[in-house]
Amino acid sequence: MSSVLPPAPDGGPVDDTAVTDKEILSAGTRGGFWRDVFKRLMRNPAAWFGAVIVFLFVVVSLLAPWLAPYGETALPGARYITPTTIPGPGEIPEFPLGLDRFGGDVLSKLIWGARASLLVGVVSTALGLAGGMLLGLIAGTFGGWVDNVVMRFVDILLSVPNLLLAVSIAAILGQSPLAVMIAIGASQVPIFARLLRASMLQQRSSDYVLSAQTLGLGRGTITMSHVLPNAIGPVIVQGTLTLATAVIDAAALSFLGLGGGRPETAEWGRMLTYAQAELAIAPWLAFLPGACITITALGFTLFGEALREAMDPRTRKR
Repeated sequence: MSSVLPPAPDGGPVDDTAVTDKEILSAGTRGGFWRDVFKRLMRNPAAWFGAVIVFLFVVVSLLAPWLAPYGETALPGARYITPTTIPGPGEIPEFPLGLDRFGGDVLSKLIWGARASLLVGVVSTALGLAGGMLLGLIAGTFGGWVDNVVMRFVDILLSVPNLLLAVSIAAILGQSPLAVMIAIGASQVPIFARLLRASMLQQRSSDYVLSAQTLGLGRGTITMSHVLPNAIGPVIVQGTLTLATAVIDAAALSFLGLGGGRPETAEWGRMLTYAQAELAIAPWLAFLPGACITITALGFTLFGEALREAMDPRTRKR
C-alpha cells in the first residue's frame, strides 16, 4: 500500500481501513500461486498431452486385474508355440497382440507390466524424495560444518553415474523388486538433496525470513513453517521428472537380470530381455514393451517440464 493516500472526495479525513480492505479484496481476487500455476498448465498443450499419458498409464496400472484378459504369469497359448514359430499380432483372434516365447498373452503382459512399472517408479521416487529431502533439510537448516559434511557425502554419490550406482546397489541387495526400488531410490537421493538445499538457501535470504528472525522466532519454526513450504516447489517438479527416469531405470535393471522373478513374469524390462533371442522371428516382442516404456517416460517428462515452466517466474508466458 502506498504511503501517500489520496484525499477524501468531500475533503474530510481519509479512511485508512477502507483503503486497506479494498487492497486485500483486490489481492484475493487475483488468486494464489498454485491457482496461477494451474491456469498456466491448462493453457499448455504439452501439459495436457503429458497428463493424458500419465492418467492412462495410472488407470491401466490400477485396473490391470480387470483389463488384462489373462493373469500375470498365465501361459494360455503355450500349445501354439513351436521352436521356429511364435504367433504374432492378429494371427490368433484370442490373442490380439500375439504370444511370447513362453506362451503368454502379450497384451496381458503389457497391462500387468504397467502396474509393475508404476509400483517401482512411485516407491523408488518416494524413497529418493524422502532421503534427499532429509539430507537437504539438514544441510539447509544448520549450514556451516554440517552443510559441508552432508554435501560432501552427496558429492560422492553424484560422482557415480546414476544407473551404475543403481546397478551396484541392486547387485549387493540381491535380485528382487524391493532391491530394485531401493537401488533406484538411493541413486535419486543426491538430486533431491542438492535441489532442496539450494532452494532453502535462496529462501533464507528473503525478507520474510529476516522479519521472522526479528520477531524472535526460532530456527526450527522459521524452517518448518516458512522456508521449507516455499522451497519445496522445485522438488515437487523434479519428482515428476524423476518418475520418468525411475521407469526407465527399472526397465534397465530388469533388462540386466537384476529385477528378480521368473522369466515369464510380466515386466517391460524383462520382456525386452527375453525378446532379444526372438528378434529374427518375433520383432514385436521387443517393439511393444519398448514403445510402452518410451511413451510412459515421455508423458512424465512432458508434464514435469510443463509444471516446471509454470512454476518458474523466469520462464512464465504472459
